[in-house]
Amino acid sequence: MPPVVIDLRTAEDWRDVVHRAVQALAEGRLVAFPTETVYGVAASALDPRAVGRLVEVKGRGPGHPLTLAIRSAEEAGDYVPDMSPLAQRLARRCWPGPITLVVDDSHGESLVRQLPRAVREAVSPGDTVGLRVPGHDVVRDVMRMLAGPLALSSANRSGEPDAVTADEVLSALGDEPDLVLDDGPCRFGQPSSVVRVIENRYEMLRQGVVPEKTLRRLCSLMVLLVCTGNTCRSPMAEAIGRSLIAGRLGCEVQELEERGVMVVSAGIAAMMGGRASDGAVRVLNEMGLDPGDHETQPLTEPLVRHADVIYTMTRSHREAIVAQWPSAAERTVVLSADGSDISDPIGGSPEQYRRCAEQIREELERRVRELRLDSIPSP
Repeated sequence: MPPVVIDLRTAEDWRDVVHRAVQALAEGRLVAFPTETVYGVAASALDPRAVGRLVEVKGRGPGHPLTLAIRSAEEAGDYVPDMSPLAQRLARRCWPGPITLVVDDSHGESLVRQLPRAVREAVSPGDTVGLRVPGHDVVRDVMRMLAGPLALSSANRSGEPDAVTADEVLSALGDEPDLVLDDGPCRFGQPSSVVRVIENRYEMLRQGVVPEKTLRRLCSLMVLLVCTGNTCRSPMAEAIGRSLIAGRLGCEVQELEERGVMVVSAGIAAMMGGRASDGAVRVLNEMGLDPGDHETQPLTEPLVRHADVIYTMTRSHREAIVAQWPSAAERTVVLSADGSDISDPIGGSPEQYRRCAEQIREELERRVRELRLDSIPSP
């Protein structure tokens, strides 16, 4: 029987489309989805017969596992309980998106171990599993309603060109998919980048949408310092933090990014493009530090998501961040060891700025010693 094809661009009821896809997967059928990279064909990872059919349709041989599509970066910990800091960093920064992470799944509490045996052999024939959170709304909406993950592969025969339109899916797979969701040409039109992560090392197994240079930057350790306006405390903390981390790594401040470390600052209520206060610049110069061409920036969702650790100048700053981005709670801490606030010196005397900068320096010396600099990537 020819597959049912639904054009998402003209569908009257998105929810009905999602429900039909969920029902098809729950009944053991194959569904071809658009993603941001190429079209994929999927089966419920809880259904060994459906996954076996997917393997047959693909013509996959041994040693070519299917990808396991999951709902979110947060869910990755259920499949890889001992996920390394580097793998967590890439998942947080890249998902949903065009990166497939190949990670160790030998942990006894991995949910991969609870999948049917035939499915485990298809997605994790060794001690690794390829995880991905596709960046297309229809896939994500379906997965929110579906019990368990998806076994996912590109919608083509092994060794054949990737399908980037629904017509190419039908040409490549014929009547094999039971349902094809058509959303026109894929946004990127090339496959995901496949990255193997072992502890603090990574290897690009397949370069797709994300090139090596971008991946290197995505792997960097990022320290984010936050105050209110990003004119006094956090710019001073940024300059001091860079100097301390460079000292610990034995490199120059300007070499930090090459060494895989980014130190940035932002403000809860900052305007874009302002300057550091004269008092902050003066004190940093006295300390022999260069604030550079600092421009103020507001705290944003991407900054919060990308940061490995967020140091706030006050308790209220932390509370505001956690209230807006609860998933950042574990990564957000008050800079002071005792949880006390670092007072804002704005409008104050030079001596007030000096006291503030000294307090920041003392707290950062301790915090820098706590940083997981061993998680800086080694390609």
